[in-house]
Amino acid sequence: MKTKAPAKANKASNVFAALTIILCLIIGYCLWNYVMGNPANFQGGDRSKLPLDGNILGMIFKGGYIVPILMGMLLMTIVFSIERFFVLNRAEGRGSLDKFVSAVKGKIADGDMAGAKAMCDKQRGSVANVINAALVKYDEVKAEGFDSEKAAEMIGKEVEDATSLEMPSLEKNMTIISTMVSIGTLFGLLGTVTGMIRAFAGLSAAGAPDQAQLATGISEALVNTATGIGTSIIATIAYNFFTSKIDTLTYFIDESGSAITQAYRKLRATAKK
Repeated sequence: MKTKAPAKANKASNVFAALTIILCLIIGYCLWNYVMGNPANFQGGDRSKLPLDGNILGMIFKGGYIVPILMGMLLMTIVFSIERFFVLNRAEGRGSLDKFVSAVKGKIADGDMAGAKAMCDKQRGSVANVINAALVKYDEVKAEGFDSEKAAEMIGKEVEDATSLEMPSLEKNMTIISTMVSIGTLFGLLGTVTGMIRAFAGLSAAGAPDQAQLATGISEALVNTATGIGTSIIATIAYNFFTSKIDTLTYFIDESGSAITQAYRKLRATAKK
């Protein structure tokens, strides 16, 4: 029964991610086609003509069919970043994580394991869950009277197992954000290339260059470049920020696990005197 709950949660998370990606692409297309492509944004109310002077929406629409894809990717980056922000904040638990870890380490150093468990129950979150699991294992090895090395090995194994259960939820959808870092730039580059092809096609036209086609090509190139780079910048900042938070959580877990191990060794050393 215990294995079914994580499996269901993982499946639900995958469905959420897939639906989010599809929905973001649909929203991106609708914004591009119906809002930015509104005929009122163009000369004579004709989308095939140039945008009105200073009309940014019309200029973005002229970026071509890659723009809605880039807009969908930008929305994905924002949505998944918001989702990760709330998940990682929830993983920290209630209140300051720094104060919690310091207080728990103090309880452990004093040998007050019951007090440390009570703090974990109050704090909740991934860090508290792992520490609580390690404290339970501490009581087990203490009752069995294992030597320090064997106890340290068992407590460390419990910390690893508990951490491995928490990490998937912490790292979920981080792959999507990291993917946006690279493909945002690549799609922007693709749009730039297609825009420049259109621009040079306007220059190579027989007789006088087609100014409308030339302007459309340059607009397509610049809009795609800006949107692609913007998406990559946001995704890079988000990915590095969340990676740093995950590293901080794992550091606190390792530090607390080490404190529990040291407390047991201290207990055994005292008992031998």
